[in-house]
Amino acid sequence: MFFTYLRRELRRRRKAALVVASGLALGIALVIVVNSVSAGMNQAQDKVLQSLYGLGTDMTVTKAAAAPKAGEGGRPRFEFGAKDDGKEQSSDRVMVQGFQTLAAPTVDKVASQKGVADAVGGLSLQVMKVDGQFKRGQFKQDPGSGGATRQGGPGGEPRGRVEGGGASFDVNSYSVYGTDVTKAGLGPLTSSKITEGRAFKTSEADARVAVADASYAKEKKLAPGDSVKIKGVTYEVVGIATPDSGDAAADLYLPLKQAQTLAGANGKITTVYVKATDSQQISAVKRSIQKNISGTTVTTSADLADTVSGSLSTASDLAANVGRWLSIAVLVAAFLVAGLLTSSAVSRRVREFGTLKALGWKSGRVTRQVVGEAVVNGLVGGALGIAVGLAGAYAVTAISPTLTAELGSGAGGGARGGPGVVMGGPGISQAAGKSLDIALSAPVSATTITLAVGLAVAGGLIAGGFGGWRASRLRPADALRRVE
Repeated sequence: MFFTYLRRELRRRRKAALVVASGLALGIALVIVVNSVSAGMNQAQDKVLQSLYGLGTDMTVTKAAAAPKAGEGGRPRFEFGAKDDGKEQSSDRVMVQGFQTLAAPTVDKVASQKGVADAVGGLSLQVMKVDGQFKRGQFKQDPGSGGATRQGGPGGEPRGRVEGGGASFDVNSYSVYGTDVTKAGLGPLTSSKITEGRAFKTSEADARVAVADASYAKEKKLAPGDSVKIKGVTYEVVGIATPDSGDAAADLYLPLKQAQTLAGANGKITTVYVKATDSQQISAVKRSIQKNISGTTVTTSADLADTVSGSLSTASDLAANVGRWLSIAVLVAAFLVAGLLTSSAVSRRVREFGTLKALGWKSGRVTRQVVGEAVVNGLVGGALGIAVGLAGAYAVTAISPTLTAELGSGAGGGARGGPGVVMGGPGISQAAGKSLDIALSAPVSATTITLAVGLAVAGGLIAGGFGGWRASRLRPADALRRVE
């Protein structure tokens, strides 16, 4: 009898049921779209951080570069012998990039801290290569020529001159990162995928092999099997790495020991990449490292996220704040309207319910009937809301609006030129002050769908509560007064 009466009443009152369901559908659809867009923005932010920080990395430990002494200027110099005047000459200068070096045992000290799951060290280098003909002089980098950082092509390469003589030469500057090949799952190279050739083998801890970034390999026409020469040492390119998003951490990756030998920094590193045992302990681990390993700077992924600005950050804030509160407001309004409409509908059915009570229906039975109708309306509204919400999320993904993440230069401090959001990582100069374009998607998770179904049921129960309360107050005499 319950379902027969329910079906008849819903068919008889289709317009009223559709109004209630539509209101709930609007609120539920908005919740789905806002949640899915927020999830897409979180993914976009994760891509930005992964491209700068390395997958699986929770924090980095570094030591800020010391200020240059008076008169040093910090610019590289190249000496060329007088006997080679006028001949083709080549000279490499390998420099530690951005930070003071740390002793390699610092990795073990960091790994021993409570809450640290794993730690690995790395060495960030910059190589300046000068080729050409020189006549009695000394090469100096021109002030204001952009440091020793390659910025996406020849336009960012440093210029130079020979003092006290004439010269015709080319300058090539590129970044090199020494990575611990025994721990391939941690560090900046993990934010790239090997698209040609292979990755380092754990047995190649001191081998003369290299992995090239895809853009650098394209620029220099490198492929697996080719070789590159750094400071007179030849390295075989065994693989090409393509970043998942953004810029690569370095142009070339070498085994850590080889990088240390090139830079004359045996037993030294610039960065410790740290993985915490639990994401909830990151702050505690940071405090522990700062307390027990003096003179270091600890930067977490949260610190990096705070330095990301631009339209991605602005849109994320809007979705997290305005979008969430707008969704709540629309849902509250939808629930309230659904309740009032249901209560109003019950008032218009006073004669019907009064007659049923006169025929022997208990108040509880009438209330259950009203609540049942409201729950069905809620489920219909939920189904409509899910359909509209999925359509909205699909539209956002299909359009894929581009958001810009601007990489600031204020995370931490003390590094030459500002560490940008890569405090502690190689590629600092490449990242600072640059921007990344991220295509926005709106993934819908099973949790979001479950939430939508729950809201639909809740909306139906709230509406049924309004209507049931009104129906429970009816008396048989009400029907008689309505007839009169």
